[in-house]
Amino acid sequence: MSEQMTSTHVTVEHVTLRSLKSFEAARAALEASVPPLDHAYAKLLRDGKVDEARNLLERQAPLSIFGARDHGGLLLTAGLTRSAIQYDIGNPLTAARMTRHALSAALYAPIRVLLREDADGDVAFEYDRPATTFGQFGKQEVDEVARNLDDQLRTTLAMAAG
Repeated sequence: MSEQMTSTHVTVEHVTLRSLKSFEAARAALEASVPPLDHAYAKLLRDGKVDEARNLLERQAPLSIFGARDHGGLLLTAGLTRSAIQYDIGNPLTAARMTRHALSAALYAPIRVLLREDADGDVAFEYDRPATTFGQFGKQEVDEVARNLDDQLRTTLAMAAG
């Protein structure tokens, strides 16, 4: 059996949204406006309760935090002290609206957002713009959802940064 691999060049727009707030204040603002995802929907799906899972997801916030990783803590292994948290932010129903048209879009849903404080004390959110990330799939239905996600994410992060 031989392996076949293809590769495609993709251009992605990277966004940096600077904040005048401290790292902890920006973190608190983000986490206050974007709640953690209630993962109970996954068990409902495993149990075959699709309608109940959908109803639970429809009652949740438009954007949720799927998870977070403390990259600043990881840098301690390199002798550096930094504040940096990577968040997975999105909405399972939004992801399904895209992946039903292009299953490979699951590579990028939820969106990764980094909140970081650099060595100079500057605080910023960073992410790759969904419209450019998901645009590689060339599906109008995916592009429309990604543009809406762009707007939601930009508005949410701007409020947290402000």
